[in-house]
Amino acid sequence: MQFKKVSFLLVAITVSTLTMAQGFHLGVKGGANLFKIDGKSFDEEFQSGYTLGAFSEINFGPKWGIQPEVLWNQSNTKTSTEFKDIYPTSTQDLKNVKLNYLSIPLLLSYRPAKFLTLQAGPQFGILLDQNKNLLENGQQAFKKGDLAMLAGAQLNIGGVKIGGRYQIGLANINDIDNQDKWTNQGWQLYAGFRIF
Repeated sequence: MQFKKVSFLLVAITVSTLTMAQGFHLGVKGGANLFKIDGKSFDEEFQSGYTLGAFSEINFGPKWGIQPEVLWNQSNTKTSTEFKDIYPTSTQDLKNVKLNYLSIPLLLSYRPAKFLTLQAGPQFGILLDQNKNLLENGQQAFKKGDLAMLAGAQLNIGGVKIGGRYQIGLANINDIDNQDKWTNQGWQLYAGFRIF
């Protein structure tokens, strides 16, 4: 019964938000990630990955709005030479680490000019896939969830969106122990197209 009440409340809030909004648009986007995992266990170099997903624009006026997104984000990194010292049970042959996240950013948008949007807000990440053999016995090395803050700018050329943003991880994603704090960090460059 509680689930039905909460679901109804969420639908009601969404509908009322959309009816109050002065503009509602949907679009698709894709681009490149340059991410790394901060921590002594990992290499300090940024590694490339990709991002792909959908976004919506909900404008409350000519200047302010929100932009929720649903993205598939790939993050690649390498373990450092210190990884084996900190975690002696790790496998010796693995250097590259690939993490795939379902990311849900919720960005506040401010448009100082029609062609420019400044954005900032939280991003919630759900780890969908990771290297299973980072540690012996298949022990999971990374937490299933992540929380980050995003900030960036976007150019609006008609229905085309071109932008860049910086991501700083707020949560420790190390699921082994507390010897070394791991956080995601990096840049995202993208292009998108507003469908309607």
